[in-house]
Amino acid sequence: MSAFSGRPFGGGGGGALRRVVRSGVNRRRVQTVVIAVATMMAVAATVVAGALLVATNAPFDRAFAEQNGAHLTAQYDPAKVSADRLAATGRLDGVTASAGPYPYTTISPVDAGGGHLPQLSLVGRSGPHGDVDDLDLRSGRWARQPGEIVLDTSFEGPALAIGSELRTSDTADSPTLTIVGFAMSASRTADAWTTPAQVEALSSRDRPVTHQMLYRFTAADTKDQLAADRATLAAAVPSGALLGTQSYLDTKRAADQGAAATIPFMVAFGVLGIVMSVIIISSVISGAVGTSLRRIGVLKAIGFTPREVVRAYVAQALIPAALGIALGVVLGNLLAAPLLSMTAQAYGGVTLSVTWWVDLVVPAVALLVVGVAALVPALRAGRLRTVEAIAVGRAPRTGRGQWAHRALGRLPLPRAVTYGLASPFAHPVRTAAMLLAVAFGTVAATFALGLTQSLNAIGRAADPEESAAVTAINGAPAAPDATAQSANSAEIRAAIAAQPGTASYYGMTHADVTVAGLSTPVRATLFQGDTSSGRYEMIAGHWFTGAGQAVVPTGLLERTGTSIGDPIRVTLGKDTRTLRIVGEAFDTSNDGLTVHTDLASFPGTTPEVFQIDVEPNVSPAAYAERLNTVVRPLGGDVIANSASRQENTIILLDAIAVLLTLMLLSVAGLGVLNSVVLDTRERVHDLGVCKALGMTPRQTVSLVLASVTGIGLLGGLIGVPAGYALHGLVLPLMGHSAGTNLPPSILDVYDTPQLALLGAAGITIAVLGALLPASWASKTRTATALRTE
Repeated sequence: MSAFSGRPFGGGGGGALRRVVRSGVNRRRVQTVVIAVATMMAVAATVVAGALLVATNAPFDRAFAEQNGAHLTAQYDPAKVSADRLAATGRLDGVTASAGPYPYTTISPVDAGGGHLPQLSLVGRSGPHGDVDDLDLRSGRWARQPGEIVLDTSFEGPALAIGSELRTSDTADSPTLTIVGFAMSASRTADAWTTPAQVEALSSRDRPVTHQMLYRFTAADTKDQLAADRATLAAAVPSGALLGTQSYLDTKRAADQGAAATIPFMVAFGVLGIVMSVIIISSVISGAVGTSLRRIGVLKAIGFTPREVVRAYVAQALIPAALGIALGVVLGNLLAAPLLSMTAQAYGGVTLSVTWWVDLVVPAVALLVVGVAALVPALRAGRLRTVEAIAVGRAPRTGRGQWAHRALGRLPLPRAVTYGLASPFAHPVRTAAMLLAVAFGTVAATFALGLTQSLNAIGRAADPEESAAVTAINGAPAAPDATAQSANSAEIRAAIAAQPGTASYYGMTHADVTVAGLSTPVRATLFQGDTSSGRYEMIAGHWFTGAGQAVVPTGLLERTGTSIGDPIRVTLGKDTRTLRIVGEAFDTSNDGLTVHTDLASFPGTTPEVFQIDVEPNVSPAAYAERLNTVVRPLGGDVIANSASRQENTIILLDAIAVLLTLMLLSVAGLGVLNSVVLDTRERVHDLGVCKALGMTPRQTVSLVLASVTGIGLLGGLIGVPAGYALHGLVLPLMGHSAGTNLPPSILDVYDTPQLALLGAAGITIAVLGALLPASWASKTRTATALRTE
C-alpha cells in the first residue's frame, strides 16, 4: 500500500488539494488566460444581447408606466371654456389623474444654419414633473425664463445641442429660443416645452394658443373605453370647446411595432452568442483537462482519490472561468449602456439599464456550462487507472491521422505545410470544436454584413418624401373656389420649373379617404408630375402609370383580402372611384393603410406640396430662399428639408450588429487560439526534432498556420451559406413584425465578391487565432523543445 494512500500527504487533503489547484492554474498561464478571456467575451456578448432583447420587449409600456403617461391628451378652445372649469374635469367620474391646463401652440423653427425643422407642438410647463406625463429630463435643465426651450430627445444631435439657438419661424423679426435641455415624453404630448409666458408671447392669429389637458382613466385599455372617456370630457364642457384628443393607444401601437421588428434580430444574435459560448467554453475546458492526463496519473499515484482528482481539475477550470465570467458581466454592462441609451431614444423609452436578472442568469448559465464542460473529461480522467493515465498522458497518439499525413504528403507542397495540413486529423474532437467556432464566427460576420446593408436600404426606402431636398407648400386657401386654387398651384409649378438649380420635382396632396370593406380611415397620397424620385420601393407589381391605378402597402392588402390586379372602391369626399391595384409598396406609415395614386384619378384636386430635388452642388437652403421670393407672394412657403429622424433607429441597429459581431468574432478567434496552443504544446517535442533536422522558424510558422488553414476554409464554406440563410430567415420575420413584406432591394443585398470575401473570413479568423502560438513555436529553442514533454 502506498505511503500516500488515503488522504494525500496525510494532511486531511484540503490543503494539498488547494495547492494542486493553485499550481495547475499557475503552470498553464496561457491556458488560464484563454479560459478567462474566452468566457469573458462570451458572457459579455450574451449580456449585451440579453439586455437589448429585454429592452426592446414592449419599451413603451415600461416608459408609459414609469411616467404615468396620459391616456388622452385633449386640446380645448380657451374662448369657450375657462381654465378653472378645465381643471375641474380632472374630478370627473372615471378620471384617476389629470394635469393642466397648459398653454399650447405650434412653431416652425429654423436652426442657426437656416435649416427648417418640422412644425413642432410647443407646450408651456413650469417644470418637467406632474401627476400625469412626468417627463424624463435626459440632459440639461428645464426652461426657467422666456427665450429658453426644451426639445424632445429625438431632435438631439450635432446640429441641435444644448446652447444651440432656434428662430421660431423664418421671418426676420421672429423670436430666438435657446435650447437648454432635452426631455422625453412617453405619451408624446409635445415636441418641445417652454415657460407658459413664452407660449403666450408666441401666439398669433395664425397660431392661436389653446389649452392642453392630460388625463388618466380607470378604464382605458381599448378604443371603445377611450371613446367613452372622450365623450365624458366633451359632455363636461360647452359644445365645441373640445377641439381634439390624442389616444395613447396610437402612440403605443407605433412604438411597439417599431420595437417588435428588432426582436428576431436580437434573438438571432443572442442564440449565436449562446451557442458559441457553449462551443468555445467546452472546447477550452475539455482541452485543458485532456492535456493534463499524465499529471492526473501522478496525482493518483501519490494518493489522490478519483473524487479528489475530479474536484481538482474542475476547480482549475472554474477559477479562471469565474474570473472571466465576472469580468464579462462588467464588460457587458459597460458595452450595453450606450446601446440601451440609444434604444431608449429610438423607441421613446425611459432611461434603461441591464435588467438585474440578466446579470444573474447569464453568469449562472455560463458557470454551469463551464462546470459541465470540465466535469465530463475530469470524470473520464478520474476513472482511469493510475498506470493508464500516466501512459496515455506521456505517450504520443501515433495512430491518429497517419493516413492524412501519408495522403497529404504526396501533394506538391513544402513538407512543413503538408505536415500542418494533416495535424488536425490527430484530434478530431478538438478540430470539430475549432471548426464550429470558425463557422459560427463566419455566420455572424455574414449575417451582420447583410443585416447592416438591409437596414441601410430600409432607411433609404422608408419614406421617399423625406429624401427630397426642398419642399414648396401651396398656400392657396382650401376654399370651394377650385379654379383659383388650381391656378395658384400652376403658378407655383411654373416657378419651380423656371428656378435655376431644379433637378426634378413632383406635386402631391394627402387626404383621408374611405375604402370599401374598411371601417378605418385610409390615408391617400395623390401624385402629379414626374414621381420617379417619390416612388416607394416595390415589393411586387409596379408603380402606377396613370389615372385609375393604385399602389398599396402590405397592410391594406391583408386587411381587405385583395391582391395585385384586384379593384378597390375609394371615396374622397363625395367622389367615389374604382381603382385597380397594380403594385404592393414598402410603406409602413399609417399602419399600412395608405393608397398611392395619380392626382388625375380624382379630378378637381390640386397639389398641396411640391417635393423638389436640386442639382448637385446646389445648396438646398439657398435654393429655397431664392424660390421663396416667388412663392411667398402666392401665399405659399418653401423650406429646405432636414435629415430624417428615422435614421436614429437604423444607426442603433447598425451599431448593435457591429458590436455583437466583433465580440463573436473575438470569441471565435480565442477558440482557435486555445486549440492551437494545446496542439503546439503537445507537439513541442516533435517540433524540436523537426528543428534539429533543419526546420527554420519561418517553416515552423508555416506548419502551425497550415494546421488551421484547412479548418478556416471549411468553416468559411459552412458559415457563409448558413449566414446567408439566417439573413433570409430573420429579415422577413422583422418585416412581418412591422406589418409588411420586404422588397427585393432590401432582401437581396449580397453580391458575389462580398460572398467570396466572407468565405475568406473563416481563414482570417483561423490564421489570426493561430498567429500567437505560431510565433511562440518559431522562437522556441531546439534544445528546450527536445527537453519538453
